[in-house]
Amino acid sequence: MLLLVPLVYLVLALGAIQSAALAAEGAARQAARVFVQAESMTAGSAAAERALALALADHGVTASDVALSIRCSPVPAQCHTRRGWVTVQVSVRVPLPLLPPVVELGGPLAVPIDASATQQVSRFWGAR
Repeated sequence: MLLLVPLVYLVLALGAIQSAALAAEGAARQAARVFVQAESMTAGSAAAERALALALADHGVTASDVALSIRCSPVPAQCHTRRGWVTVQVSVRVPLPLLPPVVELGGPLAVPIDASATQQVSRFWGAR
């Protein structure tokens, strides 16, 4: 019976971490897809933010501890270069469940989760 409490907590913590990992991976993949299909950098960034919010909401992850970064190659200033590559990285901090604020020494105890996805811009981009 004494072993049951830590085991239940482990299941809760691993469930929260797995949910955040799936959310981060799905958000990165979908954000990269919508970014490379957008008409401009501004529209792509807005679409990537919407995809991120939707993926996080689907998995019950709050958007307060999430960071999104978009990198482009071979020309970093121009993401929509034909046959260029766009890499989206999503970072999520998952707070451990059921911890009282007293335990949080200098900040919440959290597990960092990172996911990234890379998509290639179409060779026909801009020919619409």
